[in-house]
Amino acid sequence: MTADPAFIYKKISELYPDAGCELDYVTECDLLVAIMLSQQATDISVNKLTRTLFEKYKTFADYANASLDALEQDIKTIGLFRSKAKNIQSTARIIQTEYDGKIPPEQELLERLPGIGRKTANVFLAEWHKLPRIAVDTHVKRVSWRLGLAKQNDTPETVEKKLMDCYPEAEWIRLHHRFLFFGRYFCMARRPKCIACPLVNVCHFPDLS
Repeated sequence: MTADPAFIYKKISELYPDAGCELDYVTECDLLVAIMLSQQATDISVNKLTRTLFEKYKTFADYANASLDALEQDIKTIGLFRSKAKNIQSTARIIQTEYDGKIPPEQELLERLPGIGRKTANVFLAEWHKLPRIAVDTHVKRVSWRLGLAKQNDTPETVEKKLMDCYPEAEWIRLHHRFLFFGRYFCMARRPKCIACPLVNVCHFPDLS
């Protein structure tokens, strides 16, 4: 059975009406760094790290001027910390030298920065600038193909376009958060809560064992 996209969104929204960004931040610098750190890491682990990291590094100049070894040590509790440290410092130096310490709000310019792909750019633009975006991470992608809104082998950009075609622009930011929460806490990759799922009858891959 193929579900109406509006029905899917309604049921997910009923489960997670208050879904939102779970990363802790104050400044735009904090937010971008937290998003970069969160790649292949949990928001909980990032927030635990940034409680002290953001006390030491308050601006992009701080990241740009730090020794790479020191920055690596300061984020070593996060997976891929060496590559993340390198990307954070390289991005900080570009923002300092080319954009006067301010993050460019244009998608194309953001995606040119080291370590920042389309998903990271979308998350930043939606959260900081409230621009309508649907950031497709592993959770949003999984939910979308399990519920028939996309195909399993679709690229994240293809999934993004399909979701944008299905839903009004005014809902894109909320939809991202709600689909993400549903995938993170309910429709997990392993042992999803299919028995209790309000969408089990329209799911293409229910696990009712």
